[in-house]
Amino acid sequence: MDKVTILDHPLIQHKLTLLRQEETDSKQFRELVNEISMLMGYEALKDMPLKKIKIKTPIAETVQKTLDGEKLAVVPILRAGLGMVNGILALVPFAKIGHIGLYRDHETHEPHEYYCKLPEDIDKRQVVLLDPMLATGGSAEAAVTFIKEKGCKNIKFMSIIAAPEGIKRLSEAHPDIHIYCGGVDERLNKDCYIVPGLGDAGDRMFGTI
Repeated sequence: MDKVTILDHPLIQHKLTLLRQEETDSKQFRELVNEISMLMGYEALKDMPLKKIKIKTPIAETVQKTLDGEKLAVVPILRAGLGMVNGILALVPFAKIGHIGLYRDHETHEPHEYYCKLPEDIDKRQVVLLDPMLATGGSAEAAVTFIKEKGCKNIKFMSIIAAPEGIKRLSEAHPDIHIYCGGVDERLNKDCYIVPGLGDAGDRMFGTI
């Protein structure tokens, strides 16, 4: 799995520990998701295209490099993925944003789409797909498929924590996708929750526990 990057930076690991703790409230949880996403984005976007522009410093005119922000689209998987968007936008504020809504059948644990709205020029952009948790991999696999159907070929998936089962499924279904995660946990339990995990990210983020 040469397209899986585990981001083990000390700051990410420290904040991930705080995120996991049961006593972390919704406000703190949202702040930590935002901070971790920004730190992860620093690594995941290291190959973003640059363009040259002419500027004037207090000393002289010069040609320098700047981000080609028009080449990026950020797509959260609703609803938990919303919490990661601002962390990426803090780095690339001119990125366009799409949304994919999926819900998981509680019996089959398979995803079902209920909403999909993507930028019209998604096929010309690098896409960063966001979901705090890569559990079974079903939602991630489906979301990547939707995006590919729009003609997009440059897709990255970013999750804060992942289960080995989810990484395996996404990697096998879409071997061209680069996966970035802050940590890989032990396994899924019988209810397909990540162990030790952090609970339901959406519920903890929005206070709907």
